[in-house]
Amino acid sequence: MPVVSPLPATAFTAPPAVRAFWAVRGFFIGLLLLGAVLLRHYGVSWDEPTDRQTGMISARYVAELVAPDWAARQSAFAGLPDFATYADNDHGVLFETPLCLLEVGLGITDSRTTYLLRHAAIFLTFVGGVWALYRLARLRFGSWQLGLAASTLLLLSPRFFAESFYNNKDLVFLAVFTLGVYTLARLLQHPSLGRAALHGLVTAAATDVRLLGCLLLPMTLGMVTLELLYGPAELRRRWLPAVPLYLLTAVAATVAGWPYLWAAPLTNFQHAFSSLSNFAFDADLLYFGERVSINALPWHYIPVWVLITTPVAYSAAALLGALALGADLVRSRLALLRRPEYRLDVLFLGWLLTPVLMVIVLHSVVYDGWRHLYFIYPALLLLALRGALLLWRARQESARLHRLAVGLAALAALEAVGTLGRMVLMHPFEQTFFAFLPARVVEQQFERDYWGLSYRAGLQWILAHDAAPRIDIRGAQHQPLMNNVAVLPAAQRQRLQLNPAAPRAYYLTTYRTHPEPYPDSLGAEVYQLRANGVKILSVFQRQAW
Repeated sequence: MPVVSPLPATAFTAPPAVRAFWAVRGFFIGLLLLGAVLLRHYGVSWDEPTDRQTGMISARYVAELVAPDWAARQSAFAGLPDFATYADNDHGVLFETPLCLLEVGLGITDSRTTYLLRHAAIFLTFVGGVWALYRLARLRFGSWQLGLAASTLLLLSPRFFAESFYNNKDLVFLAVFTLGVYTLARLLQHPSLGRAALHGLVTAAATDVRLLGCLLLPMTLGMVTLELLYGPAELRRRWLPAVPLYLLTAVAATVAGWPYLWAAPLTNFQHAFSSLSNFAFDADLLYFGERVSINALPWHYIPVWVLITTPVAYSAAALLGALALGADLVRSRLALLRRPEYRLDVLFLGWLLTPVLMVIVLHSVVYDGWRHLYFIYPALLLLALRGALLLWRARQESARLHRLAVGLAALAALEAVGTLGRMVLMHPFEQTFFAFLPARVVEQQFERDYWGLSYRAGLQWILAHDAAPRIDIRGAQHQPLMNNVAVLPAAQRQRLQLNPAAPRAYYLTTYRTHPEPYPDSLGAEVYQLRANGVKILSVFQRQAW
């Protein structure tokens, strides 16, 4: 579905197909090698042990049905809550359950090895999402170079890059959902039974990772409607068998991949959907300097977090691409929808805006920035690429536009270089990246390391500066503190003891919802960690009497 002509030939003597082959493979091989080097640098996020337990409970449930004798011999399954009464048994576990079965099959018992295995699996899944974004951009713009440009923009998004190593929820879902949009785009390009079945399988996989994956169903039906109205007449008859096959495959595979649905597919799916929209958990967030309940967030919470954590050039280019698309469609009275590239752009725009509008209109519960909607970010990047290309082409219309386009491109390039430099300096705490806010503003008005990854750095500092064989610790949040104890080598873990009552216990905090200075009763601040000037962790200790 080529739309933009391939970029001009370079001075390389190799044929274009050969250059594309080696450039694309080199890009992804380099990404895998980079991941292998950086894998051990990250701590354990807040939710990882809970999600692992959910996966392990489902793994035992599956194993007891398929191989009960084998399941009875596995010590990892001992003492787990019963699947039928477990509070989170309705969570999608397509990523977690196979990973837990792999852990059990390999006989892994060390917590550090467990989390390194998990982080490797998360990153490999993310790489698959980067590949899906590359394929989408190549399909839309007809250029492998622009496909790699879109992938590079995703990698030069600091929060996403860091979370690709440990965020087993949102980054895994981003990857699978992006793959689902790609299989949809291929189906729209050439409807066939094989592509319909494949798209159904990926739709099911996205739903079985997170229930919001079922958004691919209305997205698919909506795009098929556009194809019937504006697509080639000779392809319309192909949709008659393709759509039912897609729906049947998606439904059947969703049930097959979600153990919770096996006992009563329709009833349990309705219960899971009800649980999604009736969130019972409550907590306060720090937002514009005020503590706000997650059940009473203002409508602008998501747009603001997108804006302050996304590089400025990406946001500006995406806005330009979206506005230009809307203007073109209005001026043409939708006639431009007869061109396949415009129908794809409408898909990307719906992918970006629909989930945001759903959160605003339905007052859905979100927290920890906009991580629950990370899966819309590839759509933002694709629209940003569209906006950048429009601006670059406009430079040919006049000298003034030429200067404007070149100047903005230079600013965007400088920001990209600066973002890369900030990522290097912040590593491995890129998850605390803010695009343009001064450090003082961040510290006063927004949550900092809400994942708790920096606890690991605080523990490592304590271990390096305190030679005692036993070290008492406590934290602002005990769960993420102890999560990061678990990823340390065994010899270091044995020296650390959670003991809030100890008079000289080290106190660690990641400033999740606490902008104020801590009281002197905690002792002196013996260590602080800053990322891009923002204090993200402090270690306090009372001095000896």
